[in-house]
Amino acid sequence: MSSVRPAFEDNTAVIPIAQIHPTRKLARDIRKSQKFQTITASIRELGLVEPLAVYAEPVEAGSTPRYSLLDGHLRLEALKVLGATEAHCLLAKEDEGYTYNRRINRLSAIQEHRMILKAIERRVPPERIAQALNVNVERIRARQRMLDGIAPEVVALLKDRMVSHGVFGVLRRMKPIRQIEAAEMMISANRFTENYARMVLVATRADLLVEPKRAKATEGTTPEDIARMEREMERLQQDHRVAEDTLGETMLVLVVAKGYLARLMRNEAVSSYLSRHHPELSVELVSVMEAVATDARSIARE
Repeated sequence: MSSVRPAFEDNTAVIPIAQIHPTRKLARDIRKSQKFQTITASIRELGLVEPLAVYAEPVEAGSTPRYSLLDGHLRLEALKVLGATEAHCLLAKEDEGYTYNRRINRLSAIQEHRMILKAIERRVPPERIAQALNVNVERIRARQRMLDGIAPEVVALLKDRMVSHGVFGVLRRMKPIRQIEAAEMMISANRFTENYARMVLVATRADLLVEPKRAKATEGTTPEDIARMEREMERLQQDHRVAEDTLGETMLVLVVAKGYLARLMRNEAVSSYLSRHHPELSVELVSVMEAVATDARSIARE
């Protein structure tokens, strides 16, 4: 029985940052973003928790080693800002950015909540946690109370989903049975935003709300509009369930095909022939591969 070949070497390696080369450009104002500042603060306080993923490029004997960065562009930029000269890295065996590392390095809101609770149980002051994440201490306390009033079934449904923190405040205004229905609708529609949750709230019957009075509808919304919205959401649920049944298999086929095309296009003879005789096909193939890679990364982060 054949075994699955590991995607990375068994041990990490410490690599000079000067030898690590990004494979994509970051936005010009990325250093001003909250996400970047949080990563920088975390590395400053705790060190690099998750190694970078790199691929060792073939080089001539005696030449300086060169590594392509597959995952961790923000972490690499943060290390540069902090003046680091080396980084712990995972060494990939293939020069392919779509790896399982992309599927596990996104922390959901519920996972973050549990980590904060565990840290507080271990007597880590909320102020220290806030400093490590570069956020206001009140935000940490809000995360600590995030699941108060949320049904356990909803927590189980959304624990691995990238749900907006504001969603739980909206769900808290519904009774448990409606919370579960709302969570299932969000999963079916693949929408985990506060606006979507508010739309569900508006379409919720008064007897399914925690408060006796009905949620305030937006201006110009009639009972007929709400009823039509409920019917449309039910149809959307059914359509999404059908799509979910085939999404995984379809994406797997596309990713495998994209990997084959990428290797084919790296062949100089093939690439040169297409550029000379079929330039429009060459451009289209590159465009399709980029689209597949983007869709695959988007699904992996959900």
